[in-house]
Amino acid sequence: MNVNVTDPSLAPTLRIRRATAEDLDQVVDLDARVTGQAKPEYWHDIYERYGSRRLDERFFLIAEHADTPDSSRILGLIAGEVRVWEFGSEPCGWIFAVSVDPDHRQQHIGERLFQAMCNEFRQVGITKVRTMVPRQNPLHMSFFRGEGMTAGPYIQLEMTLED
Repeated sequence: MNVNVTDPSLAPTLRIRRATAEDLDQVVDLDARVTGQAKPEYWHDIYERYGSRRLDERFFLIAEHADTPDSSRILGLIAGEVRVWEFGSEPCGWIFAVSVDPDHRQQHIGERLFQAMCNEFRQVGITKVRTMVPRQNPLHMSFFRGEGMTAGPYIQLEMTLED
């Protein structure tokens, strides 16, 4: 899948496509620059589960410049899947990772990735999208709210397990 999106504020055209095994080093690097932690095992596992199996309900997408000398550099990523019947929930799309290169923020890359993921969900008949964000993370909170997401019908619950 290639989605070419042209925005006047972006000089090059953006290409969004499925991640490949060859992208993993750049994915790990991007995530490490954003989070401050290198997690190669995590991303290799994510690719194995979301980039190479059950591709009709699992999606691992990356964004890159199209048709430029820098076209092989990953500018952002998004990962998600179709989840069904968790606690009685109707089938829905679930986004569990989104990240944009800090040097390329404010260029609509996150929005284009989100739109591409929503298109993937629509193509398999999904009409509802969910995610989870920390309350103290204003970047993710404002991003998802800016994309039209609002509080849903479920509340996250947690507890700390003692030894």
